[in-house]
Amino acid sequence: MTSILLFSAAFLFELASWASLFGELTEGQSALLFVVCHGLGSLLLAGGTGARLYRRYPGAGGWSLVLPFCLAFCIPLVGPLGLLLSVVPGLSRPRQRKPRPWRALGVPALPFRPPGQAQKLMFSDGGLQDVLRHSPDPDQRLTALVATRRMRGKDAIPVLKLALRDPSDEVRLLAYSMLDQRESRINQRIEATLAKLAEAAPSQRGELFGTLARWYWELAYLGLAQGSVLDHVLDQAGQYVEQALANGGGFALRLLAGRIALAQGRLDRAEEQLLLAERAGIAAERLLPFRAELAFSQQRYQEIPGLLAKLPAEMLQRPPFAALARYWL
Repeated sequence: MTSILLFSAAFLFELASWASLFGELTEGQSALLFVVCHGLGSLLLAGGTGARLYRRYPGAGGWSLVLPFCLAFCIPLVGPLGLLLSVVPGLSRPRQRKPRPWRALGVPALPFRPPGQAQKLMFSDGGLQDVLRHSPDPDQRLTALVATRRMRGKDAIPVLKLALRDPSDEVRLLAYSMLDQRESRINQRIEATLAKLAEAAPSQRGELFGTLARWYWELAYLGLAQGSVLDHVLDQAGQYVEQALANGGGFALRLLAGRIALAQGRLDRAEEQLLLAERAGIAAERLLPFRAELAFSQQRYQEIPGLLAKLPAEMLQRPPFAALARYWL
């Protein structure tokens, strides 16, 4: 009701402002009377518009009246008409919002799991590497690193090395610390074994040589040594395994000697040690993966499918043999 009274008063003042232009007054008096009446009409029109605006939007401030007043006052005749024909009907009868047939959801944080599934990390090399590559949350990447403590060293080391390139300082420092811990633990055991070797009796030296060979091989096998350091580590492992064999080491050292020679690229030596390991009683099933690797290095590709086919079916379903079986078999 208030807005209707204000609009009616505004109409009367606008009518008076235009009538002043055609009255028997001087030009100055007509102009002054027009401005006053038009200004009061514009103010009343803005007030009526504001009354409807506050009814629809209670939180609207006083500055919301400035625009209707400027439209009505600065554009005589056209401004008030436009305000009445466009803005006022829009406030009285706003367009109804149609119900949405769908609901917008945000992108779930990685790694995504369905609500019904147990919230636990999949402790696999590929799964954790995907978290480190794609998760935007540093806390999730830290959780992926902590999960590597429950993984085998061979699977955990690639994940930790990938984390060394992470943009977060916390992730990089944790990865470096975990790698350093693994390497330091092996080096401490090597130093302890060397200390025992210096005081060991001749009958104990063969076993200690074998222990040193295994720990040096562990550094190379886990990927903790690279470049010239890797060459040195393999040389040390090869020397100690030879000394262990010379001092009556067990048949398991034959397999270790073959693997070290294979890593060094000494293929003839590797083939010789694998053959001696088989003669010493090591099951052929344990030797098959290394024979296949040796055949690949010697470019005897036609032998690889036959060697892999002899592996147990359950072994061919687990990494890394699953990918090899898909390619070669």
